[in-house]
Amino acid sequence: MPPNPPKSSLLLHRINHTTTTTITNHHDLHCENNTLFINPVTSTIPNTIAHYHTHSISSDQLCSAVVQETTASITAVWSVVRRFDKPQAYKNFIKSCNLVGGNGDVGTLREVNLISGLPAARSTERLEILDEERHVISFSVVGGDHKLANYRSVTTLHPSAEGDGSGTVIVESYVVDIPSENTKEDTHVFVDTIVRCNLQSLAQTAENINNKCCS
Repeated sequence: MPPNPPKSSLLLHRINHTTTTTITNHHDLHCENNTLFINPVTSTIPNTIAHYHTHSISSDQLCSAVVQETTASITAVWSVVRRFDKPQAYKNFIKSCNLVGGNGDVGTLREVNLISGLPAARSTERLEILDEERHVISFSVVGGDHKLANYRSVTTLHPSAEGDGSGTVIVESYVVDIPSENTKEDTHVFVDTIVRCNLQSLAQTAENINNKCCS
């Protein structure tokens, strides 16, 4: 008899310039055959993109997602986030990055050096998806000195339903192992905090690009 699907939780943070709403009810996800599915959230994740945020998880893993809204255009946001060779452009916890295999296509490896003070020094990461047309990028952690084992992240960009529709909704979901010395909640809070900081920085960086283009 197959094992029961793992009990999982999904935290969706919807962030804009004035309010933050946390969505945690069961309508946001369901588990089936050890797979967590993110159900499309109205005006946030289109049906055609939702499958990118579907992650298979085991009982010792967690899955979560963060949603960030920005007034910057998709073109501006994508110009920053698509640069697998330059994550430090918006990820403030990264000191430097070097490609160690590949030329920016799927399968490319990068070695990221992190700022001092974090419980990690470096991370080796592989580009898994780079869809220029649908604005989807995904990477996985394949080595390094850190606790984020089997980490995989997927980021998608979507037109905003707010205002005149010229802004962007950024959705980043991830799956990661829960370290044996940490609780699920501790791991959840730690990773969500990093992802949220990264996306807020991405939004600001893209807005600065927009402002320069329009000035």
